[in-house]
Amino acid sequence: MHFFDYELPERLIAQQPAERRDDSRLLVVRRADRSLEHRTFRDLPDLLNPGDLLVLNDTKVLPARLLGTRAATGGKWEGLFLQRTPEGLWELLCKTRGYVRIGETIQTDGGQRFIVRGRTPDKHWLVEPDPSGEPETILAKVGHIPLPPYIRKGRAKDDDAERYQTVFADRLGSVAAPTAGLHFTPELLERAEGKGIGTARVTLHVGLGTFAPIKTDDPTQHAIHREWCEVNDAACDAIRGCTGRVIAVGTTATRTLESSGGQPYRGETELFIHSPFEFRVVQGMITNFHLPRTTLLLLVGAFAGGDLLRLAYEEAIRREYRFYSYGDAMLIL
Repeated sequence: MHFFDYELPERLIAQQPAERRDDSRLLVVRRADRSLEHRTFRDLPDLLNPGDLLVLNDTKVLPARLLGTRAATGGKWEGLFLQRTPEGLWELLCKTRGYVRIGETIQTDGGQRFIVRGRTPDKHWLVEPDPSGEPETILAKVGHIPLPPYIRKGRAKDDDAERYQTVFADRLGSVAAPTAGLHFTPELLERAEGKGIGTARVTLHVGLGTFAPIKTDDPTQHAIHREWCEVNDAACDAIRGCTGRVIAVGTTATRTLESSGGQPYRGETELFIHSPFEFRVVQGMITNFHLPRTTLLLLVGAFAGGDLLRLAYEEAIRREYRFYSYGDAMLIL
């Protein structure tokens, strides 16, 4: 099994979160001696040292999934909000039967109308909300939590509104959760703080491109997606004052920190992390198990080393760890 592409039994794709967030299993991967250790996520404070710094992504998932019907035909329609264009139109990924014409009206199950205005070069829809309004406001009224399609075919349940957000989610803007952060509880963060382990917060709004499979023969030639991120002065101060290791919680925090170089930064990043890559800020990483042939897997492989990551994934599959967004985690030191 090459670390970039692997086969996963479907039964190992987690369909529900752990009963408690920190009940998840934790595979500890130590690069220095290439060792693997099986622990539970609640053990995390015991695995870190005083002076270490956990860097959390405080993005919050938008209720970006829209359900409705086409006014012209009554046919079912489903959309996923991606972004608002500079012209004020909404860019959506949509599914429906038949051919949709420019000028058609979509009626959502929450009463919001959208008028189809065009398509992007990527075949995404451009629609105009009627009445108009801020995406955050409209989605809060009519949107649903956008679970990935490998979890119950994207069909959310009531508790997903809470469990598909981190406990430190604060800044709306993502269409998917920064999943490594889903394992944290307020009690675990308090225990870590009591041990002298610091925390800092950065923001990266997760876009759909994060999960796009790599289709090029040479993975490094993949057209990387852009995502908006921010590292503020307080986070930079915490990094500069860190006397231990800077441990990124998730690939999103990793990408944000390495894009900034540990300096204040606000804007889009198109940093593509793959081997060989010199990490300037991140010295440890917490991450979930990722889909094959994705940029996320390349990022983790660049940090852990491809051969060691391959061994870790083989061991996780053998031990039947739970994979992907609601699955278990790895701590790479």
